[in-house]
Amino acid sequence: MRKVSIKFLGASGTVTGSKFYIETPEINILVDCGMFQGLKELREKNWQPLPIDVSKVDVVLLTHGHLDHTGYLPRLVKEGFKGQIIATEPTLSIARIILLDSAKIQEEQANKANEEGYSKHPVALPFYNLEEAENTIKLFSGVKKDEWIELSKNIKFKFQFNGHIIGSTFIHLEIFEKIFIFSGDVGRLNDELLDPPERPKWADYLFLESTYGNKLHPEENITEILSNLIQKTINDRGTLIIPSFAVERLQLLMYLLWQMYKKNKIPNIPIFIDSPMGNNVLNVFQKYPDWHKLSMNAYEAMCNHFTIITSYADTWKTIDDPRPKIVIAGSGMVTGGRVLTYLKQLIDEPKTNVLLVGYQSEGTRGRQLLEGTHELKMFGKFYPVKASIHFIESLSAHADQAELLHWIDNIKNIPENVFLIHGEPGALDAFKVKIRDTKGWECHIPKLNEIVDLWL
Repeated sequence: MRKVSIKFLGASGTVTGSKFYIETPEINILVDCGMFQGLKELREKNWQPLPIDVSKVDVVLLTHGHLDHTGYLPRLVKEGFKGQIIATEPTLSIARIILLDSAKIQEEQANKANEEGYSKHPVALPFYNLEEAENTIKLFSGVKKDEWIELSKNIKFKFQFNGHIIGSTFIHLEIFEKIFIFSGDVGRLNDELLDPPERPKWADYLFLESTYGNKLHPEENITEILSNLIQKTINDRGTLIIPSFAVERLQLLMYLLWQMYKKNKIPNIPIFIDSPMGNNVLNVFQKYPDWHKLSMNAYEAMCNHFTIITSYADTWKTIDDPRPKIVIAGSGMVTGGRVLTYLKQLIDEPKTNVLLVGYQSEGTRGRQLLEGTHELKMFGKFYPVKASIHFIESLSAHADQAELLHWIDNIKNIPENVFLIHGEPGALDAFKVKIRDTKGWECHIPKLNEIVDLWL
């Protein structure tokens, strides 16, 4: 019998900070390496050293490129990690964009806090800087999906397509002939841009995301909601601000709005895309056409329909533009990025509409807006919220409860352990009950930093 230890270093009892450490007699593996986001008590954990010897981590496997799955990588390298960071090529392209953008934003925010004196610390520091991000990227190693990679004599893995965002996968990991499945973030069955997720056939140990473990996405007429909101914006001569995740959500919104215009569902209202990271992600779509449904002709026609902002000076020109307009800007949970500049100037105007799309984590400005806050704190100051706040949940890139159950329905055996991760407490508890009642499987909800020892 050989001992394999699993340490739940993130996304345990919460949605963010995905990190799962697997110690084996042959090799030590970290699955995902994300930052905590949202609540202050979670964000503060980013600054605490990991409760493992980082120098003993041999390899990092990434399910996809989002910050809550990759954002801790530069700290890991700073703490002594020297191994390979392995993922699909589009995932590494996304991770490269996100890490460099995140480092730049952190440096800018730290400088601004120091100049304007609103940091609670004597000196505000970035979580990591551009040089540290660039040092991390040097360790990237791309592999193809569905290709077996041997890590040691008795341990191998392959990445399998799971929708969600471009490059995203679940991990099929075999350790001493036992199958470990890490779901990553499971995508939607009917995505406009991506094929349906592939599904695992066998799993001895299943690590399953539970973001929407307690919910079904509503049946919303997205075209009608968008059309009405755009007409309202035109009538009010206002601005429709859509905070958007740079990866996938931005491209999906562009596709939907472009299709609506082509079908005469909306007039030719100016639409500005203000997301430097999102612009770079568009290039990833162009580089990896086999990973999405858009033809290159459709991709180019779509991009030509929008005004893509490349400079901060143009951000201010857009704010001052008196025409009714739509602005799509990062970030999706209003935690940073260019959208803060627009909201700072326009959120106190009743003719402004803000449309939130997709999941809003606890502790984020997006969640505060969703819950009806009367003011929003940005750059150390409070701004009154007089804009109308709207929400489309069904644009989420995460599978809902029914889609997650469909995803595990393909598993032919009864797993020895099912670990529910990447969910808030209510979602985890509800999903645990649902799986037990529908599948007869018992599930475990691990706590942060919990260690589970397996004997294989």
